[in-house]
Amino acid sequence: MTHHLLPWQLVLAMALNCVVQALAIAAYAARLAGARSGRVATAISLFNIFATSSRLAQMFYTPMLGALSDRASFTTLFAYQWQLRSIVVAGTVGAVLGTLAIPTFVMLYLRAIRSLERNGNVPKAALGLLRMRTLRAVSTEIKFGVATRLRDLPLRNVPKDILILNILVTAVYGIGIVAAAYASVLYPQAARTAVLSSGLVNGFAAIAYNIVVDPASALITDRAVRGERSIDDVRALVLGLSLTAIVGLALSQLLLLPGAKLIEVGAKLITGR
Repeated sequence: MTHHLLPWQLVLAMALNCVVQALAIAAYAARLAGARSGRVATAISLFNIFATSSRLAQMFYTPMLGALSDRASFTTLFAYQWQLRSIVVAGTVGAVLGTLAIPTFVMLYLRAIRSLERNGNVPKAALGLLRMRTLRAVSTEIKFGVATRLRDLPLRNVPKDILILNILVTAVYGIGIVAAAYASVLYPQAARTAVLSSGLVNGFAAIAYNIVVDPASALITDRAVRGERSIDDVRALVLGLSLTAIVGLALSQLLLLPGAKLIEVGAKLITGR
């Protein structure tokens, strides 16, 4: 393993995970933009662009993690563990930045929705948003901070089971790839099996999110569009999900070692070694 304190692969992995988690918060902002514009389906469709960008960033982030794993060994396990924890911390910072940028995300969604309605397709809409005049206007509307005070939002109207599950899902999803990488160094005889198990771990988390959190969030948003709920309820939902995502990523640090051991045991059972 290199003796550099911060290998460039680690720096890049931290930066990419920060971007991935910040873009993940944009999913919540899409709900609020959809409720405010009445164009829920269009907002969610535009969010897919953010989601695709996030997945692309993760595709680069994973090989950087693999490079760090290839350099690690049982004798450098402690240093490697803290490299992985640093990557998770960077993801938590990204979620904080994404939460503070929610007003900006919402503004970008609303502008993108209007541009899409004028131009009829995403490429033309994107070109319209990239005009110098539009970029100057966007730069004056960038907001960084929580637009509404937490105590002024009706958080009591947000189902608590959604928020609790979001903490658990985010904690598992935030540590899945990292725990698998750590398990591959703990048990090098089945390193490939351990690394590829991360997809299974994240898959369970994604299924839980899509079954419970996402439909309930969509229901609250749709009711706000129909006038059965207030926009403040959607704001409370968005901020609640964002804050619980930060909590989940912070708690994911506690899951690194038990998660890695669980993946190691699974890899041993699968390989029979």
